[in-house]
Amino acid sequence: MKRRAFIAGLGAAAAWPLVARAQQQSRDVRRIGVLNSLSANDSEGQSRIAAFIQGMQEAGWIVGRNLRIDFRWAGGPIDDHRKLATELVALQPDVILATGSAATAPLHATNTVPIVFVNVIDPVGAGFVESLARPGGNATGFTQFEYSTSGKWLELLKEIAPRVTRAAVLRDNAVPSGLGQFAAIQSAAPRLGMEVRPVNVRSAAEMERALVAFASVPNGGLIVTGSSFSVLHRDLIIALAARLRLPAIYNQRFFVSQGGLMSYGPDLLEHYRLAAGYVDRILKGEKPANLPVQSATKYELSINLKTAKALGLNVPLILQQRADEVIE
Repeated sequence: MKRRAFIAGLGAAAAWPLVARAQQQSRDVRRIGVLNSLSANDSEGQSRIAAFIQGMQEAGWIVGRNLRIDFRWAGGPIDDHRKLATELVALQPDVILATGSAATAPLHATNTVPIVFVNVIDPVGAGFVESLARPGGNATGFTQFEYSTSGKWLELLKEIAPRVTRAAVLRDNAVPSGLGQFAAIQSAAPRLGMEVRPVNVRSAAEMERALVAFASVPNGGLIVTGSSFSVLHRDLIIALAARLRLPAIYNQRFFVSQGGLMSYGPDLLEHYRLAAGYVDRILKGEKPANLPVQSATKYELSINLKTAKALGLNVPLILQQRADEVIE
């Protein structure tokens, strides 16, 4: 009996390091949340998350080893974002990645968890940070572009389609960035001899009616500003531009790869990889308040020549030479 008890004791003692290691591993696993404005089956959303996970891996964070990620995909109205934000905060993650203003706003309102945002156009105007250099609160991240970029869209639209004298501007007027983007486009219109008209994106059906009415008068074009709505409904927007024969410029290259005419904007996949670096620094003890908001430093011009031909446009050679990507 004593011998059996002794052997059993040895077995228990041998198990102690295993238990200790398991407990230590449990403590070492960090938890982050991701609130995505797109739907789970959206290919663009998946590409962005893949870039973020790649960045985390490069920083030494491996899902299933020392990292757990809880995903929430909104892909719908703002109420969905609020509900999912509440769910994520309740999980008490170490940090949350928020994609876009619609995802950042309800998370920032909680003020209880560090936030790294991407795809936000005006974080100061939206109240997410006190300033770009000194965020000062629980959020920091990466801006999609400055408002001045919006004026560049009008210039490029006029360059690729000189006959265009009117432009419908698809915007989300429910957020400050939607109003700001339109204001920048409007300020550039007089020197280009252009008339611009806002099209608010309350619903897909309302947007379609507005664009059909706009296209009934000749010499029109389309500018698609940055918003969650435009990404969620990009197939419809691209199809409408083709059917209504509206030369269109978009804010991201994936519109062009899916049939849009032209785009000008930053490499968002790079922003997601960079966001992983900020998440890594926060997990290691740094505060969002001390991490400056970073702006895009490189913009990409993409042109779809097949779409241009279908619209009867001859793309100037100099414009093609300036493009980062030309789709034949």
